[in-house]
Amino acid sequence: MSNQLDVFGVGNALVDVLALVDDSFITEQALERGVMTLVDAKAQGKILGGLQRDSLKLRSGGSAANTMIAIAQSGGTGFYTGKVAQDENGKFYAQDMKAAGIEFEVTPAPIENGPTGTCVVLTTPDAERTMCTNLGASSTLSPSDIDVEKLKRCQYSYVEGYLWTGDDTRKASIETMEQSKRHGVKVSFTLSDPFLLHSFRDDFRNVVTDYCDVLFCNADEVRQFLDLKNLDACAQKVGEMVNLAFITDSDKGCLVVENKQIITVEGFPVKPLDTVGAGDAFAGGALYGLTHGYSAPQAARWGNYLGSAIVQIQGPRLEKAPVDQMASILGA
Repeated sequence: MSNQLDVFGVGNALVDVLALVDDSFITEQALERGVMTLVDAKAQGKILGGLQRDSLKLRSGGSAANTMIAIAQSGGTGFYTGKVAQDENGKFYAQDMKAAGIEFEVTPAPIENGPTGTCVVLTTPDAERTMCTNLGASSTLSPSDIDVEKLKRCQYSYVEGYLWTGDDTRKASIETMEQSKRHGVKVSFTLSDPFLLHSFRDDFRNVVTDYCDVLFCNADEVRQFLDLKNLDACAQKVGEMVNLAFITDSDKGCLVVENKQIITVEGFPVKPLDTVGAGDAFAGGALYGLTHGYSAPQAARWGNYLGSAIVQIQGPRLEKAPVDQMASILGA
């Protein structure tokens, strides 16, 4: 059917503010290096005040949004659900998403619920990214914002773990998964960030076993998730919880765990400039593959390729996906 879509994404709608900084800036701001930290507007303002304004770049972002854009750039289709405010950043966000090829039609939250959420992404010379997020209006996403009719048109739903930091956003995530199961839509879920596992490990285990058809995570996240150090042992354990999982491991590529079988899919080693968005791009590439008839290892290979392209630029998404390489990468 012509009105069918590939993926229904749900996440925190955030305008990303991108900056390249030295290690000393992270130290001066007393930030925890390499993770995402939730901050209020005052704290975020202090960080922005220390940056060179003329070097900042804006992008419509949020983890799931970046994944949806990677799907669209690969040639896929999708609908994204997130909450923005009725402010300039909110208008920018909606226009930027639609320009990228993703349907985005959530009613903006009243400005009294806070401004559109923003995430300051600080990238150091070693390509590590440290993120400081003020959720703003994105935290008002609720179950009533989930468009079930749009969801029913999709092959997969995709939910980001970051949504567990708010009561309403967590409920919206569960609503998406419940409705997906009800209507035969496969559920994919990403653990998102190691810091989430400190607070939500048990919740995430229940989500994975009760709802999940496909799990996305990286090596650090899955180790935290299962409280195990050996990555192969983690893969075996994940295989007992979910039918299909993708565990990324930097330039080593990823492990595909399918029906309890573990397959290593090699990566594309490159010199990284900025790692932000690499996992999101991987998930987008993998979901494109899964929704277009490719095997899980083939899908992982396209995800690896997009991830390797992302780390060579500043920011969480490509201006244009290298689709001319798809046939050779996927072996089509």
